[in-house]
Amino acid sequence: MALNNTTLHSDINSSMKKSERILIVQVLVMVFLYINSLLIFTFFKEATFYTNTRYIFFAHTLICDCVFLFISDLLLVLVYFQIPMPAGLCVIICVVMIILTFATPLTLTAMSVERYVAICMPLRHAEISTPHRALYGILVIHAFSVLQSFVVLPIFVASVPLRFYITYRICSVEMLIVNSWQSHLKSAASQFYFLIMSSTIIFTYIKILNAAKMASTDRKKKSTSKCLKTVILHGFQLVLSLFLLWCPFIEIAVLEINLELFVNLRYFDYIAFILAPKCLNPLIYGLRDDHFYIVLKHYAFCGLNKKIHPKFIDQ
Repeated sequence: MALNNTTLHSDINSSMKKSERILIVQVLVMVFLYINSLLIFTFFKEATFYTNTRYIFFAHTLICDCVFLFISDLLLVLVYFQIPMPAGLCVIICVVMIILTFATPLTLTAMSVERYVAICMPLRHAEISTPHRALYGILVIHAFSVLQSFVVLPIFVASVPLRFYITYRICSVEMLIVNSWQSHLKSAASQFYFLIMSSTIIFTYIKILNAAKMASTDRKKKSTSKCLKTVILHGFQLVLSLFLLWCPFIEIAVLEINLELFVNLRYFDYIAFILAPKCLNPLIYGLRDDHFYIVLKHYAFCGLNKKIHPKFIDQ
């Protein structure tokens, strides 16, 4: 009897701990979604941002991050409460998750290249960095992101019967992995992507650094210094995204050792490598960019403070 009471007490404590974690995640997700939504609203309210490539890329990352956060949080809640969904719907959601996983770091790379063009090729910046080319760039980014899903999707479709898609399953991206070698192939393809993106960001950093050393005026030195910091932050975000690719391998190894440690590690990975990178974008551009910050303050205060009205922005 005493053993049963102890077991029951342990189960209750474990359940309460899981509930607290889920609640913490929901609060964080709501805060990040609110901030990102406010930034997206600010972008669409000011027509001047439509003509600037870096703001277009910024808005794209915000939209991708919002959708990714919403879907990942939804899957987290469904898994926690063990709520199944049709397998066909789950496959669609998983493909979208794969695309969004790569859309943001690819966009960050494009933003670093845009800063490189602005600093190192100032005479051609207006010609190269146009809204139309930014939109074409976003299409290319999603095309490369879609390619990642083809690493696992065709084999999955060929391996499962049609009736599988109408069955109800607990949704997880790992469901698309039919053979163990697919996981290694997916990881290799992902790391190749990140090698290219990392090399691009390092290249832009070195070029901007050289331009900063050769800057002749204080204004240009200040501009290049700010660009350097932005590129460094993009690189840091890329590193966090790369850690996210390694997490499943570490988690599987830990699962074989201790289940509780696995649960704690997965919770930490979600906070550190999914939620945290998604909140860095607002800090980089929403708060560091002077023009965007003034307009953001105006709408954050519902336009009540006339001292920060957008018309006072120094274009």
